Order: sequence, then structure tokens, then C-alpha cells
Amino acid sequence: MAVPKRKMSRSNTRARRSQWKATAVVLVSCPQCRSPKRPHIACPECGTYNRRQVIVPKA
Repeated sequence: MAVPKRKMSRSNTRARRSQWKATAVVLVSCPQCRSPKRPHIACPECGTYNRRQVIVPKA
């Protein structure tokens, strides 16, 4: 099993971790009600997906 020969310095560790980021959530507008929603998911406002009513909209 590979084992590091030397301790990795703080600057090297932080430089490596600087690329480890979360991506922002992508939002698109619902074609039915124009509210922002995540793609490929039923709209939580009007309950439509692919221009069809799939869930009962919340009150």
C-alpha cells in the first residue's frame, strides 16, 4: 500500500483543496407558471412536468 514519505505542507494541502468546491444550483423557469425550478423535476408551484399535471399543486 502506498504511504506518503513526508508530511504534506499546509500550502500544498490548501492549494489542492482550493479546487474542491460545490457547484451552484441550476434553475430554469417553469414553462407553465414561469416560477424558478430545478430542471428535470416537477414544478413545486404548479405541479407540472413536461407540460402535464403530475402532482397536486400546494395550496
